[in-house]
Amino acid sequence: MAQPTDSWTAYDYAVVDVEGNGQHPPDLVEISIVAIKDGLIGQAKNWLVRPPRPITAMARRIHKITDDQLADAPTVVRIEAELRQALSDKVFVAHNAGVDLGVLGRELPGFEPAQVLDTLKLARRLVPGRASYKLGALVDAFGLDRGLPADLVPHRATYDALVCARLLSHLATPPGREPRTLAELMDATVRKSTTATAGEEPAATLF
Repeated sequence: MAQPTDSWTAYDYAVVDVEGNGQHPPDLVEISIVAIKDGLIGQAKNWLVRPPRPITAMARRIHKITDDQLADAPTVVRIEAELRQALSDKVFVAHNAGVDLGVLGRELPGFEPAQVLDTLKLARRLVPGRASYKLGALVDAFGLDRGLPADLVPHRATYDALVCARLLSHLATPPGREPRTLAELMDATVRKSTTATAGEEPAATLF
């Protein structure tokens, strides 16, 4: 059995991105889950979801998903078992993870992963001094979108989950040193950043 002091690659991860309908609180309209096993990033699993309330104009401008596109999509109840299976017994990973966990906690009652890694917090602590820690800025800084299919675009769940998975791998495997342990990553996630300031840029996911 893997121990927290083992390399991060000894664990299985579910890297998650959700898109919502812009309501308050948001309903799920798209989710992608990318598995990482033995340090290798797998294919994204993607679900479109028909929400109980319409998509707001602001959310539609961001992710370009329309109500018409979701007319024949399943409700979250119909795919709940698939989602729970894809997330089960894995370290939960997301960029600004509290947003994704908030949505999933409402859509999947009782869902509460045992371990959570937030790549936003990880990046702030492990690569301090950057001008921006938004996912798009980190993608540009580290070339995380290199080789992705042209039809994958930012602010859609599959693109965001895949680049988030690559960001985790980048942060967990620094050049010139041994891969970090899960314990190191967990510590960096919960430890207060020494570079944070009162005016630190917010990085909330928009729906």
